[in-house]
Amino acid sequence: MRFHLSRFALATGFALTEHGRNRFATVLVLLFVPLWTTLAYLAMPDTPAPMQLHATGERLSPRGNELTEISGALNAITLITGFMMFSATFSGSRFDRRLAMSGYPRVHLVLAKVTGLGLISAVVAAYATAITCLAWSPRQPLLLAAALFSAGLTYGALGVIFGSVLRREVEGMFAIVMTSIIDLALQNPITSSGADTPIMRYLPSYGAMQASTAAGFSSNPVPRHLALQLLWFAGTALIALMSFRRSTRSTLSVNTQLPEPAPGRGTPSLPAPRRAAAPAGTADMETP
Repeated sequence: MRFHLSRFALATGFALTEHGRNRFATVLVLLFVPLWTTLAYLAMPDTPAPMQLHATGERLSPRGNELTEISGALNAITLITGFMMFSATFSGSRFDRRLAMSGYPRVHLVLAKVTGLGLISAVVAAYATAITCLAWSPRQPLLLAAALFSAGLTYGALGVIFGSVLRREVEGMFAIVMTSIIDLALQNPITSSGADTPIMRYLPSYGAMQASTAAGFSSNPVPRHLALQLLWFAGTALIALMSFRRSTRSTLSVNTQLPEPAPGRGTPSLPAPRRAAAPAGTADMETP
């Protein structure tokens, strides 16, 4: 048990160190989250926006700027956690592969990444919830934080998937940005006329969007939709685990495989070393 704990602690230290080196992500957390949520709150009109909340079955009329601020907070959370996990996975893929090939348990590496993802999502969700409460008062702030946290977990797992399967950094960044924008823009009744269509229920952050909206404007708990968002996280985490195993699989047997032994010989034949070319004019000279 002590052996596994030490391996897990060491892998977690590696993961957190990798995140700590990403100073750009720290700047995003400190500046982008309050900037984006504040602009969404100030730029949108505060006129009521009638909507049907599927999570509770209520007909609500929240203010447009408050509803858009919730969508902005979700957008900021998903972008930051997805970006941080993609960056750590993409830049640390060679290091993880070397650890796995040297015998370091993959389970400990995966658990360390999950631990780092959980800490990042918790910090950013608490930060975004505090900023939201400074602008207006959600009815269930703890539920809002839980919804933001679960959305961060889901997109963090997506970041691990993109970091494991994509070969260029710009591809992963584009995939994360476009997934978050399409996902959340279609669910915002202020910007999308199809926000109440049934197809929205299959989007990655549908459970978090419903739970955070209920947290802002309803007093009813919505454990079912939080569970739905955690189910999305479990699915993406499983795919991320498979992608991580594939990206860190050992290629040692392929790279070091010796040629087959020649018939009648007991040992494989190795190519003879190449002889250096003789200088010009010395080809016909004989050694005494």
